[in-house]
Amino acid sequence: MILCNELLGTVSALLAFIQGVKSANASWKKYVRTPNSRIVLPVHIPSTAGNVSNADALLTPSGEYAILSRATNDFTAPTIVVGFSLNVVGFPWCETGLFGTTEYLTKISDFTRSDNGDTITPGTDQHAVPAKPSTWIDVHGCANGNEIQVCADGLHDFRYLKIYLDALDSDVPYTSSSGQVYIDSISLNYTAFLGTLETFTGWFECSDAELTQYWYDAAYTNDMNIDTFLADYVIIDGAKRDRDPYVGDLAVSARSLYHTHNKSIAVRNILADLADHQRSDGWIPPASIYDYFLHTGDTSYILTHYPVLEKLLNSWYPSVTNTTINLLLKGTSLTVDTSSYGDYAFLPRNGSITYYNALYTLALRNAAAIATYLNHTSSAPTWSTRANSVADAINTQLWDLAASAYFDLRLHSQPPESVSGLSHWSQSASFPYGNAFYDSDALGAGFSSRVYAFISYFEISARFAANASASAVDEIKRLYGWMSVNDPGVTIMKGGFTSCAHGRSTGVLVVLTEYVLGVTATGVGLNEWSVRPVVVAGMEGARGLVPTLGGGLSVSWTAGRDGLEFEAMADAPVGTQGVVGVPVGLGFLGVNVTVDGTVAWEGGKSGKHTVSVA
Repeated sequence: MILCNELLGTVSALLAFIQGVKSANASWKKYVRTPNSRIVLPVHIPSTAGNVSNADALLTPSGEYAILSRATNDFTAPTIVVGFSLNVVGFPWCETGLFGTTEYLTKISDFTRSDNGDTITPGTDQHAVPAKPSTWIDVHGCANGNEIQVCADGLHDFRYLKIYLDALDSDVPYTSSSGQVYIDSISLNYTAFLGTLETFTGWFECSDAELTQYWYDAAYTNDMNIDTFLADYVIIDGAKRDRDPYVGDLAVSARSLYHTHNKSIAVRNILADLADHQRSDGWIPPASIYDYFLHTGDTSYILTHYPVLEKLLNSWYPSVTNTTINLLLKGTSLTVDTSSYGDYAFLPRNGSITYYNALYTLALRNAAAIATYLNHTSSAPTWSTRANSVADAINTQLWDLAASAYFDLRLHSQPPESVSGLSHWSQSASFPYGNAFYDSDALGAGFSSRVYAFISYFEISARFAANASASAVDEIKRLYGWMSVNDPGVTIMKGGFTSCAHGRSTGVLVVLTEYVLGVTATGVGLNEWSVRPVVVAGMEGARGLVPTLGGGLSVSWTAGRDGLEFEAMADAPVGTQGVVGVPVGLGFLGVNVTVDGTVAWEGGKSGKHTVSVA
């Protein structure tokens, strides 16, 4: 059943089945970024240097060779830079034929294993080419036993690959910097999840082509961080680092995955691994268990790990709460020393932090919803009451009335849903490349100009929720627009450094689905849902498909250019139910809203209207 009991904005609404919205020729497919196959070839040669000939041979497997030559007294290393059409992830392959002894090197990635503590290389990957034709695959390890020589970092993500003939002093006598090397081909074995047209179980499109493209850029970025570990899908923390996730990333990357591909097992594997390693005192890294349950309906997971949730909320969190003020504290003032605990940016902050307490409130409310679903009648009200107490304490003790913003160590960080707080941020932290995550440098140099797309997702969501859609779109276009035109382009950066393809920065995908298309889950497995589009000035319409356990929920809406018409259509899977809302402004009290031709809201009077889903 569909219950139309909320009418949010303009003039006429239609609820009906969408015909053709799932068409195989849907225009959204042109926005998909994924490579066509797992073997990816470079597409251009941005530059060469030194004694190089026939570099273009690397662009096609034609049987010809690119040749790098270097005499013993030549100070210039022959160099070829090859470019791929977009950021890619995996293992480069190099087919060589040799005269002389040489070395193969890649240009340093945006962030490599060696930069992250596994220092087997100086930031470049080496290959001592043997005196016969060979194939080199850039896997992690060294070619000479235990010696730290002629080594490679392995998995990378990159758009440009620099190949040059040189040698490290420490690699003598295993290789030298002179000679001649023939390279037949360069290719990449793309190892991440290959999100092709056929794998999309959800999609999005709106009349603003830039916003639509950002949705698919985010999907591709997220796909690059989905890989296999011990034959199981996982979401890793940055494609080039090949490591377990910083689980807080799942607050965004998991949501992006739920809206795009049927690979939620990657999230389950990470969450289950964390739950299985809960500390004896109840601590566990923060994770989005509720989101997983809401979107997948995986009751078996919840039943298995519900005791972990109870221990976390009933043992760990109370141990770091100041019961006098009802707020979490970070630092040394309690029996548990949490001063060294990091967060999304390992910020050096202690005390009653708004960020931690807001997350605690959210965790309690989500846990109460899970407890209600499982009919745990004692836990649900207890957690709900505690959530309200913490929320009240936040608003009473951590709100800076003068600045209209929440405190974070007597500073201010990116705001939650607050009209005045959002206004403060627009005035104090707005840049051409997005909004900064702090309005002061007191906590660290450059903080007032540093942008984290991870945290910006929550601010952009708050702007949509506060009916400030124009400022939300403005921030999206500054932030994601800047990344789309700066190298590596297409993929979305972690924070301007260390990772240029990071799943935690893909929140634009989530907000476009949940606010512009207007679809959110309100029941387990999306068996209950809400369709409440936020109409953006100048946007003529949006459409898309959101996965549910029963199939895809198709939604489409159009807005008349005169601002006096609004039509919404939904095709809901059998066995689901939801609420459809249309935006009704205060200036339209005399207009009617119709559902399938029947008046459901007339002259400012509204009521429920029910239609059957066949």
